Amino acid sequence: MPASENIKKIAENKKAYHEYFILERYEAGVELFGTEVKSVRLGKVNLKDCYADIDGGEIYVLGLHISPYEKGNIFNRDPLRPKKLLMHKREIMKLYGKVKQDGLTLVPLSLYFKGSRIKAELGLCKGKKLYDKREDQKEKAAARDIDRAMKEKNQ
Repeated sequence: MPASENIKKIAENKKAYHEYFILERYEAGVELFGTEVKSVRLGKVNLKDCYADIDGGEIYVLGLHISPYEKGNIFNRDPLRPKKLLMHKREIMKLYGKVKQDGLTLVPLSLYFKGSRIKAELGLCKGKKLYDKREDQKEKAAARDIDRAMKEKNQ
């Protein structure tokens, strides 16, 4: 996530860090309607199984669930509708080439406010194999054990 003073994190896709190697990160604006923005401000967002797709020179997030706003009545939109991401055409074409040639995937890693705007952090990802996931778990467990030992030693 880009470093700035006006950033407030809304949601994070922790599953993506477990399932994929993140090769590159990009920032994109998200095109939302009024009741969706109100629902996002309340934190009713789920990034768990979403991904981005490029169609006709435009990039969309599919599977991003934004719960309907409780007081929105007829103005609420479908929670799973494709949401358009706002990026420069040059960046989109670069990503399109990498996704098609290299077999990589675009996965939203987090959703956050940057000032008053809602931004998405996209990751250009490569899928992990089962043995890669096991190796990561071993490394995390070893780091936890070291931290515990250091904490006990200092007390």
